[in-house]
Amino acid sequence: MPRSMRIQNAFLSMFAYVLFAVMVFPYLIMLIVSLKSKAEVYSIPPTFFPVNWTFSNFADIWHMVPLADYLLNTVVIAGGATALALICAIPAAYVLARMKFKGKQMYLYLIMITQMFSPIVLLVGLFREMHWLGLMDSVWGLVLTNAAFNQAFAVWILSGYFSTIPYELEQAAWLDGCTKWQALRRITLPLAVPGIMTTVIFVFIAAWNEFAVALTFISTETSKPLTVGIYAFFGMYDVQWQYVFATSLVAIVPVVILFLSIEKYLISGLTAGGVKH
Repeated sequence: MPRSMRIQNAFLSMFAYVLFAVMVFPYLIMLIVSLKSKAEVYSIPPTFFPVNWTFSNFADIWHMVPLADYLLNTVVIAGGATALALICAIPAAYVLARMKFKGKQMYLYLIMITQMFSPIVLLVGLFREMHWLGLMDSVWGLVLTNAAFNQAFAVWILSGYFSTIPYELEQAAWLDGCTKWQALRRITLPLAVPGIMTTVIFVFIAAWNEFAVALTFISTETSKPLTVGIYAFFGMYDVQWQYVFATSLVAIVPVVILFLSIEKYLISGLTAGGVKH
């Protein structure tokens, strides 16, 4: 290997390690603070590492607030919103990718414009709509709202990905005796797995982190998602940071598990479906 290339590789590796350290550092701080007692969090002068490691903080948060309910509600909201968004976005995106009509590009731009509306701007209208539907103080109202707000982006991503899949593959499947639905299910959808998984990650994380709408719609303690329930540790005169960070770390775990479980499909889906079954 030429010397210049070795220097370039060493520089890129160093840059990658530095970038990784910068990204991981906030989580390291969260972990360290979550293992401190309240006295150490507010101690003067402050200490970086805990003097007494308080691992019980991770057990205490489950008893101080209904954390299990918060976690379950958030999983239902994020999972339900993701499933609903995909059910609606996949056929819509497929049709947009395959059909040719006048003003198609402008229509896609209009879809993206809907993403510019912040949920906070639409809260009054959403509040009245959910009240009319009888979905106030219900996780299902949040499922519908999160699915609707992420629908446009899901259609945009998937339509672009479906457009990259050669139409000739479906035509070949028709010649082999497949119906249009069978060709879509056996050929197109397996090839679109990377795009679908990308959409899953985006919609799931967006619904998992949503705060403003949940804060407005939910009032019952056991119906709150994690983003709202975590505010139980914010008092009038102080904040129990050790519990806030411990809860935040617990909230990160399901998202990490989701990514690790579907990461392999991002690669395997690139070639899946291209082989005749």
